[in-house]
Amino acid sequence: MEKLQPTLRFPEFEESWSQKKLGDICTMQAGKFISASDISYSNEEYFYPCYGGNGLRGFTKSFNCEGQFSLIGRQGALCGNINLVSNKFYATEHAIIVTVNKEISSPWIYYLLNVLNLNQYATGQAQPGLSVQNIKAVTARISNSLQEQTKIATFLSSVDEKLNLLKEKKALLEEYKKGMMQQIFSQQLRFKDEDGKDFADWEEKQIKEIFRVTRGTVLAMTSVKENSDDKNIYPVYSSQTKKNGLAGFFNSFLFENAITWTTDGAGAGDVKYRAGKFYCTNVCGVLLSDEGYCNLLIAEILNSVSRNYVSYVGNPKLMNNIMAEIKIKIPSSITEQNKIANFLSAIDEKIELVAQQIEDTQEYKRGLLQGMFC
Repeated sequence: MEKLQPTLRFPEFEESWSQKKLGDICTMQAGKFISASDISYSNEEYFYPCYGGNGLRGFTKSFNCEGQFSLIGRQGALCGNINLVSNKFYATEHAIIVTVNKEISSPWIYYLLNVLNLNQYATGQAQPGLSVQNIKAVTARISNSLQEQTKIATFLSSVDEKLNLLKEKKALLEEYKKGMMQQIFSQQLRFKDEDGKDFADWEEKQIKEIFRVTRGTVLAMTSVKENSDDKNIYPVYSSQTKKNGLAGFFNSFLFENAITWTTDGAGAGDVKYRAGKFYCTNVCGVLLSDEGYCNLLIAEILNSVSRNYVSYVGNPKLMNNIMAEIKIKIPSSITEQNKIANFLSAIDEKIELVAQQIEDTQEYKRGLLQGMFC
């Protein structure tokens, strides 16, 4: 009889795995209700972390769990979300507490639960939710060796540790960039010209004084390719918040070296510098200049104030006529603008490099999870 085993396996383990229900290897129960008034982020008397279905909610004065447990989100946008939590903490009624049997590793089942895509078992129309009974009935491949479980969990934990370090590095770079921009915008930090002399004072300009204000064009997303190819080489930018606004690639372009901003929706007022040739949809405004004002610095300066001009009556909006009237203080010298823009661009390149490393590591982890459990 063919052995039941995952695709990827440490060579020292050969015993066949078993097909079991989750309810056979662990017990599950919902957490308990706690009033919002009993949760705090600031009071020093609140010692214990409080977890709901979506993660940490704050801190409380009491706890209802002690040890290491997986918590499954029961409802909401992150229904099926899994957290591994240790020590003393409070789990609310929006989380299912998973307690493993003695032959099961708690970190190992945390990774198993992440593979099972539990939100597919949610029921209900208005607000789909997970029940303890439904989750207990889910079947999965189970290693019968605690030693193998421990080795798998330890290995995957090391990947998670690398991911966390990369995310921390990215956050530190972003914080560094933010601090440098504050010093530059307040002119605490000034650049020198080629002779080592100060550039001229910054000046206040209206957007319409230095840019032609326009917007993108309607484009059917069915014509947009997810990845670039020999024909579709031009990036298409839209109002989406993911991928820096990149919606895909198209076979023609509208603009080159311009500044865009989101005119409608949740991202209204978000300003970006777009280098090279690109296509832009109608939910993006576009700023054009033949004098060199389209650069990363001006985009960052504008982005620091643009949301103050967004109208939140109904759907958030920042229309062209409002954008045109915005005043910003900028270096009067294009040379100084480019010098600062190059400095900020160098930081952005480091941030993008780490972001790519995070994405690659996450993809690597997804492959490991599938291989080690399926």
